[in-house]
Amino acid sequence: MKRKTLSSLLTCALFWTIAPAQESNSSLPFSTEKQALLNDLDKGYNDYKTMALDIWNWAELGYQEERSSKRLQERLRKAGFTVEAGVAGIPTAFVASYGSGKPVIGVLAEFDALPGLSQEAKPEKSPDPARDAGHACGHHLFGVASVAAGIQLKEMLQKEKISGTIRVYGTPAEEGGSGKVYMVREGLFNDVDVVLHWHPASSNSANPSSSLANISAKFRFRGISAHAAGFPQKGRSALDGVEAMNVMVNMMREHVTDETRIHYVITDGGKAPNVVPDFAEVYYYARHPDPAEARDVFNRIVKAAEGAALGTGTTVDYEIIGGVYNLLPVVSLAKLMHANLTQVGGVTYTAEEISFGKKIQSTFIGNDVPPIESAAKVDPFKNESYRKGGGSTDVGDVSWTVPTVGCRTATWIPGTPSHSWQAVACGGTDIGIKGMMVAAKTLAATGYDLFHDPAAISEARKEWEAARGTNFQYKALIGDRPPALDYRE
Repeated sequence: MKRKTLSSLLTCALFWTIAPAQESNSSLPFSTEKQALLNDLDKGYNDYKTMALDIWNWAELGYQEERSSKRLQERLRKAGFTVEAGVAGIPTAFVASYGSGKPVIGVLAEFDALPGLSQEAKPEKSPDPARDAGHACGHHLFGVASVAAGIQLKEMLQKEKISGTIRVYGTPAEEGGSGKVYMVREGLFNDVDVVLHWHPASSNSANPSSSLANISAKFRFRGISAHAAGFPQKGRSALDGVEAMNVMVNMMREHVTDETRIHYVITDGGKAPNVVPDFAEVYYYARHPDPAEARDVFNRIVKAAEGAALGTGTTVDYEIIGGVYNLLPVVSLAKLMHANLTQVGGVTYTAEEISFGKKIQSTFIGNDVPPIESAAKVDPFKNESYRKGGGSTDVGDVSWTVPTVGCRTATWIPGTPSHSWQAVACGGTDIGIKGMMVAAKTLAATGYDLFHDPAAISEARKEWEAARGTNFQYKALIGDRPPALDYRE
């Protein structure tokens, strides 16, 4: 899609979704039937806690989540779902289905960990020597809550004997691997009416927010090795190429929009100082709210790499590792989910958990630490949050393919940043599990409403189509490359 067209569509989406702040109608209590659905989730607390903590302990990286994926699949099969594993060319991806006919409601489940964030369930920094990775984004909770909600909705369909299909999508490698993009590209969401998701956080909210589109790639420079002291003139340093590229990209930061984000890490800079490196690699992310602008920034990064290679006498090639769209929010669905989240309520802690939390908060940088009691509250509904969101997620591609809605719940002590050891620590305790169950209940309650109210789905579809634009055609930012199953190796 041309940049002008995609930019105009995003502008349309922004205009259409930003409106004065509104409070959703959350005063009505749950019906007896819906409350019974949520009570059943409480009965499964210990079972789901065990599942989540097993996945927390395994802490498997993207596309390597063999045990985690298998555990979730087994639980769904036991509950009566039909599970198709290894979808979209990804061994750890799966689709679990129950029921038949319309509506088709999907629930996303993630389960990958992050490298370099090993941590025990303690309120001080204490890496676990048994592993290098950690669930610093809470995806062990994400996957289990989604499975739990899916099972409860299955039970509802079975008990009430109503038409409809519930699907749980096991989506690997959200952290930079763009797992859902391959599943979208495969057409696995084409017949879905609404997709539900959630994410761990340090507060509770269901506001219609967006995210940053993102393109990531590994740039690989190749030179000529030589003795760095004896024959430096015989060598051409691949590391020089990486460093020259980084200097040029850092200069470029002065000439990009305020909303642009660029990050990199040198993943291979050579093996010994006295050997001119003949290979070096740098891993880049380029982000922007508009996918077309993210692509433009990435193309400028490519030019910097080519110039660096020319100037250092090296060669360079690159591999696109991931690419995701921004989230496309649907306000009507966000209102529905917010009403359910508000009725479910936030998280309350025991005295022991409060003590743990205060120790965690004492390690934060800065003074803007929210009170621990704020985990019991749900943020007011506000449309203005549309543009707020500094991260990227492959849920974005799903949201441009089917109307999608999500929430955040307090699985970490208030103020805890994601991708931190503090988040890993909280996620390995009942602090995380309690927030996980709030999410499971909110997803189940929202799914219950959608199965019983076709008008809500119709309204969401109309809003989504208007925001997306009638001429929109999805084209993955990763192109036609196969899944990058080795991107964490």
